[in-house]
Amino acid sequence: MPRRHRPARARRSAHAGEPRPLAGAGWARRESGPDGNWLVRTVPGTQTVKTYRCPGCDHEIRPGTPHVVAWPADENGSAADRRHWHGGCWNARLHRWPTRRRW
Repeated sequence: MPRRHRPARARRSAHAGEPRPLAGAGWARRESGPDGNWLVRTVPGTQTVKTYRCPGCDHEIRPGTPHVVAWPADENGSAADRRHWHGGCWNARLHRWPTRRRW
C-alpha cells in the first residue's frame, strides 16, 4: 500500500522563520505600521474564556467576545508582551488614545 504524503500546505508551515502558533489556536500574521512591527492573531469568541482589558479603550473584553492579540515582532517581544485588543481598537490605535482609566 502506498504511503500518503502530507499536503504541500502542511510542509510549508514547518519552515523556520514563520510565526509560531500560540497555544495551538491559530497562526499570527505580521503587521507593520508607524508604531512598529507586530505579530497579530485573531481570536474567535468561542476560544475566549478569560476577561481581558483592552489597552485601546480601557474596557473589558469579556469571555465569548472575538478580539485580537498583538505583541512586538522583534526579538525582544515575548509572551509577556502580548496584549488583547478589541478588533476596532486595534485598527484605530494610531488615530485615538485610550480613555481615562477608572479606579
